[in-house]
Amino acid sequence: MADRYRGTLYVGVTSDLAARIHQHRSGTGSDFCARYGLHRLVWAERGDDITSCIDHEKRLKRWRRPWKFALVEQGNPDWRDLFDTLT
Repeated sequence: MADRYRGTLYVGVTSDLAARIHQHRSGTGSDFCARYGLHRLVWAERGDDITSCIDHEKRLKRWRRPWKFALVEQGNPDWRDLFDTLT
């Protein structure tokens, strides 16, 4: 989740992405997203099982900001909101 191009980023894991995005946008997803107004889904990745997804999330949270920006921009160079592409 992000607020704008190369802005504040949030990394999380969920088993239901659409529902989680709805929570973030309504202000009930996380205090961090609510505090910084993070409503734009700019990157998403599917995993095989929750344990490996949580491990991957923890690795990403340790990444430096430029690395996270590069990851987003590989698949979404304009930082468009990808929520409508989930279906």
